[in-house]
Amino acid sequence: MQNAYKLLAQQLEISNNKAKELIDKGMVYVADKKVKIARALLPDDTRFRIEEMGDIKIIYEDEHIIAINKPAMMDSYDIQDAIEGSELLHRLDRETSGVLLLGRDQEFIKSAVEEFKARRVKKEYIAWVEGIIYEEIEIDTPISTVKKGKAVSRIDKAKGKPAFTKVKPLEIQGKKSKVAIEISTGRTHQIRVHLASIGHPVVGDGQYGSRTLSSRIHLHSAKISIFDYTFEAPQPKEIEKYK
Repeated sequence: MQNAYKLLAQQLEISNNKAKELIDKGMVYVADKKVKIARALLPDDTRFRIEEMGDIKIIYEDEHIIAINKPAMMDSYDIQDAIEGSELLHRLDRETSGVLLLGRDQEFIKSAVEEFKARRVKKEYIAWVEGIIYEEIEIDTPISTVKKGKAVSRIDKAKGKPAFTKVKPLEIQGKKSKVAIEISTGRTHQIRVHLASIGHPVVGDGQYGSRTLSSRIHLHSAKISIFDYTFEAPQPKEIEKYK
């Protein structure tokens, strides 16, 4: 038995630090199960699989704004670092794909951030969730977040901040539902927490109750409108059709 990161480093012939980084980024699997703890003890004959990240694709850019089709398994800040002179206008969770916006000049960035704060930015998502959703649902429950290491959010009617999510059914496949989601607020893990709170966690979201093993959380930022801009990102194959 050895630590997962040491076994991975040996198999890939990389440094221990690089192996830990791959595990921390959620890219390492044994069969269909994600390796979540770098120091977990695993048998010496364990075989790993690395889930590769997609490329950064620019949807649109001008002197003020850049719209990216963010691949799943990539940190929003890594994209900011990769595009010189850009600054994130908002963030997407690492496993969430789709439209991500960055600003180029400080005056525009300041105005755009105010649009987000004023809830004038329209954000539309697509997700696969556990269970069957037949009708439109509106979720209006406050959320609080604890950010000690890994962020964790929860429904908190006493101390939480307002959060509103609208869910519309699109398709049913087996015991899973594909839904369109619109949010007017942007709390940490808002969609994931709200859907889990009504018994329909996002497929693959073990943190908030999904029992389905998956290479990613099945959540995609499909469309964002801000000022006179509207940007859309096509659904990746695992979102377009579930299995």
